[in-house]
Amino acid sequence: MSELLTSLAAFGPFKVLVVGDFMLDELVHGDASRLSPDAPVPVLTVDRIDRAAGGASNVAACLAGLGGLVQCCGVIGGDGAGGHLQSALKEAGCAVDGLVIDADRPTTVKRSLVGLAQHRHPQKMFRVDIESSAPHSASTTAAIRDQIASHMRGVDAVCIEDYGKGVCDEACCRFILESAKGLGIPVFVDPANQDSYAAYTGATVMTPNRTEAERACASLPGSPKSPEDMATTLLESLDLAAIVITLDRHGALLLERGGEAQLIPTRQREVYDVTGAGDMVLAAVAAARVHGVPWRDAVVLANAAAGLEVEVFGAHPIPLARVAQEVLRAVSPQEGKIRSLSDLLLELAAHREAGHRVVLTNGCFDVIHAGHVTYLRDAAEQGDVLVLGVNCDEQVHAMKGEGRPVYALHDRMTILGELACVDYVISFDEPTAHELIEAVRPDLYVKGGDYSVEQINEHDLLSQLGIECRVLAHRPGLGSTDIVDQVRGV
Repeated sequence: MSELLTSLAAFGPFKVLVVGDFMLDELVHGDASRLSPDAPVPVLTVDRIDRAAGGASNVAACLAGLGGLVQCCGVIGGDGAGGHLQSALKEAGCAVDGLVIDADRPTTVKRSLVGLAQHRHPQKMFRVDIESSAPHSASTTAAIRDQIASHMRGVDAVCIEDYGKGVCDEACCRFILESAKGLGIPVFVDPANQDSYAAYTGATVMTPNRTEAERACASLPGSPKSPEDMATTLLESLDLAAIVITLDRHGALLLERGGEAQLIPTRQREVYDVTGAGDMVLAAVAAARVHGVPWRDAVVLANAAAGLEVEVFGAHPIPLARVAQEVLRAVSPQEGKIRSLSDLLLELAAHREAGHRVVLTNGCFDVIHAGHVTYLRDAAEQGDVLVLGVNCDEQVHAMKGEGRPVYALHDRMTILGELACVDYVISFDEPTAHELIEAVRPDLYVKGGDYSVEQINEHDLLSQLGIECRVLAHRPGLGSTDIVDQVRGV
């Protein structure tokens, strides 16, 4: 698992072609506290409409959130929904010039009515689907193939997200798989819920859920029932390199060619909405494999990402930093606020992804007193996240003299970690905070005292890095040395 964290830290840009059924998700929010006078149904008084990428669009957005440079290829209508979908994809950082516009069919829209009554959590009341199940015209089919062919060269992976809406028919899948094989490009497939997976033969990996796998296996010899048997049958019959069957709260089953089936558990969660979880699994597995992550670790990553997805309402891409933070928690569950530098940097990346302002301060904090608490409270108010660097015992001794520190490093860090205003505590060995500042790169560095900013030892480095620096007001009162002298006098 530590190897997975190392791999995540090394993630860089990668190119992916996403082919499939691109949809627009609409969440129509409103108040649903009354019934209609002419029928026993709730009335939704609309407050707002949220629009987001769904289906293959969500896979594309998820890949972009994980650092991918994503090219979209599919079909949309020449309507307002198509415009909204293109805007959502562009906002997510995806290229949309591979989308074919067919003016004779609507953009697929999944419109969910979400009601809030009696100040409770919003609940999905009803869903309206706007789509066409008619086969694509010959001209549209040809245009799709042209877009696939023109955008496939140079990508690191192809993802097929099939919702059975007509783009990924057997002919299109065969064209993708044969073209990708000729170019040595892996193909990752999230299959449609259908009776046969023959169209995906030769793919690198498939990621069906249990229900989808059961349906596809029902007509196969022996009608395999268990996840292990279904995985074995599908792997062999479709000539896959691996298969991942997702099992909801039980995690996922991984089977690699030539290996044994592995059940990879996931953390139990409060499930709020399963929308988009399967899309995230496909995106995470593809992103991991492109970076050379072993299959098992790729599924661990996918479990973590999908788990975060079901904790939010609707389909929302989960940024790489947030997924890395979740993997960190799974690898080494953190108790308290004390962190190693590597773990701290992973968590701060997630905070920055969320737009949080990071504040850093440091000191000896030997014999912690009310002045320390007041100062740290003031420091925390300067931003969203306060990181506290604590000098090691050797440096405290060098600065404070014989008999210091009174409290050893771990004791000091433990006490500081109990303060509500402190978010993270980390130790450092250097005489100054230069190396800590370079590693953390805070938005703001603060010190307490009655001197100027220019007198701070780290001032030149802070200026060089463009980091804001503040000196907080000195709080008169007993210092640690005064307290130690009084105790020794007694």
